[in-house]
Parts: sequence; structure tokens; C-alpha cells
Amino acid sequence: MAEKAEVVFVDGVRTPFGRAGEKGMYWNTRADDLVVKAMIGLLERNPNLPKDRVDDVAIAATTQQGDQGLTLGRTTALLAGLPLSVPGFAIDRMCAGAMTSVTTLAGGIAFGAYDVAIAGGVEHMGRHPMGSGVDPNPRFLAEKLVSTDALNMGATAERIHDRMPHLTKERADRFAMGSQHKLAAAYEANKIQPDLIPVAIRTDEGWGLADRDEAPRPETTMEGLAGLKTPFRPHGRVTAGNSSGLNDGATVSLLASEAAAKELGLSTKMRLVSFGFAGVEPEIMGIGPIPSTEKALRKAGLSIDDIGLFELNEAFAVQVLSFLDHFGIADDDARVNPWGGAIAVGHPLASSGVRLMIQLARQFEERPDVRYGLTAMCVGLGQGGSVIWENPHYDGRK
Repeated sequence: MAEKAEVVFVDGVRTPFGRAGEKGMYWNTRADDLVVKAMIGLLERNPNLPKDRVDDVAIAATTQQGDQGLTLGRTTALLAGLPLSVPGFAIDRMCAGAMTSVTTLAGGIAFGAYDVAIAGGVEHMGRHPMGSGVDPNPRFLAEKLVSTDALNMGATAERIHDRMPHLTKERADRFAMGSQHKLAAAYEANKIQPDLIPVAIRTDEGWGLADRDEAPRPETTMEGLAGLKTPFRPHGRVTAGNSSGLNDGATVSLLASEAAAKELGLSTKMRLVSFGFAGVEPEIMGIGPIPSTEKALRKAGLSIDDIGLFELNEAFAVQVLSFLDHFGIADDDARVNPWGGAIAVGHPLASSGVRLMIQLARQFEERPDVRYGLTAMCVGLGQGGSVIWENPHYDGRK
């Protein structure tokens, strides 16, 4: 048996994220075309890669129907111009779809079955709202495996506030405002744009170009957030302002064994150290990244203090705060989401995991003093996913 191969993150790109619905910029754009556009952009950025060396393609979507159905990994690979010899498949772990695409293919690389693979995800929540077309088994509720509101993500966030009253709405709003301001500063400094693949879009006014995220609200203030409605319960604490929105977008990444990357002259932006997935009560799914991170740290032989950068998916501000409190990290710690997060940029469910990785890889380039980084997210139905990465630019400084 050959030794485990080292897995590297070669590159990652994404489409700009749009607002879901008829007024969103991708209303007239197919979901699979978003993936294809991102995949073509990824291949063009890595011309050293012979297309027939791609061993497999995994593309995730939460709602696999219509233009998000038909084995996305295979159909988008063909549409993007990969040879007929390149296979592909679709994957679903709700919000952690793209993250699971990466870890699944990484396992194949580590085992020696693959040299090079493409992993990503897409969600067109305008065309395919979360939960549309599904038929949950009635035994879920009848046998009290989950409560009725476990299938309502906003209700699960309210429950974290209930169980952890020190996680106040004021703290959640402040964190949300910080996310908006950090993303605006990152855009101003041209941190986000290099990894965006522009998409031609058709609107009532004619053809246009989507070249930046549509959802950010850089003008956000605490006063504005304080006055927002609480749609998940009367006098609640979860609002549209301290949650991620409903969004459309796609992400794609290129993974390889370290040996194949060297052979083909591909970059190494990150090295995979470990990953973990864990389950929690569906009613408080937002705490999922806590046990998944503990698992990933244990597998890596690391502690939380070894992590120098955190990219945490901001499904809800309170969900991130529960993670930070558990690990003794301040709400405004500079290591956490330095360029903002999903509250500002958007969360097109199954695509978000790779967005976290794209941003972490860019930050690693700027931070040779940081050795390890974490990408983590909560997942619907009570799960968490965490991936620990090593910075190839690390210079040994503490």
C-alpha cells in the first residue's frame, strides 16, 4: 500500500454572488451555467493543466432538480470543455456541499486514486428555494426525531439565543455590522475581485456583466439593524440584518496531490491538514462547527491556539458567536473573517464552503507568519463541517 499522498489546494474561483429572486442579477441565468462559467475560468487560470489529467469532478447542490439536477459534476464538466474521458458526480450536504466535494475528492487523492480533481458547488436559490420539492419522511416528526422548527434554519438560530442568553441580539448585530464593513474594506483594497469570474447576465434593460457581489450593504449601522423585523418569531433576535441572505452563485476549486502539482507546474495555495464532520441536535444546528472543529483539531494533533486565521461561514451571527465563545475567541478577533463573511457577501448554500477556502488561500499569501487556518460551517439538519489547512508560505515565525 502506497503512503498517503499530500493533498493541495491549487486554486479556486467563484462567480459573484447575486440576490435570489426576480430582482436578482441571475434570475435569467441557469444554475449549471454559473458552474460552467466558473469552471472555464478556473481552467483558463491554470493553463499548465492538461484537461485530460482531471480525474474526477464533484459539484454540490442542495436542491438537485431542474438546472441543478442531472449529475452536475458530469454535465458541467462536459459543458466546460473537459474531455469525455473525465467523469463527474453530484453531492449534497446542504450548506456544506462544496466543502464535502473538496473533502471527498481529497480522500481520493490521499488514497492514490486521483492525481487532480475539481470540486465545487452551486445554488440558485431564486430558481430553487431551499426545501422546494422535498418530502420529509413523516416519521421525522411523528417519532420526534426532530422538532417541527428544526427544518426552519432561522428558528434554529433563535434557539441558540434561547439556550445561550449571553449571546445577545446587540452582539449579533455588532458582529453583522462588522462583517459588512470588513467586506467593503476588502473590496476597496481589491482583495475579493481577483478570484471572481465575471458572468454575462440578461436583464430587462439588456445584457450586462455581473462582476461583483450583489448583496453587500456597506452602509449598515447598529441603529438600522436594531429596527429590523424578526421574521422567525415575534420579538425575536434573528433578523435579515444579522443573517445571511438568499443568494445565487457558484464556486469551483482545483485540487491535486503535491506530487502531481509539482509535475504539472501548478501552484500550491494551501495544504490539507485534516477535516471533520459532526452531528448535533437539528434544533440548534448552528453549533455544529464546534464538535466538527474539535474533531479536525484532534485528527491534526493541534489545538485551537494553533489556528492563525478563521474563515467561518456566517449563516447567522449568533451561530458564529456560539463558536467563538466556546473556544474563548473575542467577537472582534482580527483572525476571524478578516474580509467579512456570508452576512455581507451572501450564502448560496452548497457553494459557500469553497468561498471560505478561496478567501483563506488569499490571506495565506499575505500572512507568512500564519501556519494554520480553519474553514468551518454549520449545516442544516444538525451538522458541522471543518477543514484545517496549512500555509505553504509559512516562514517559521510565531
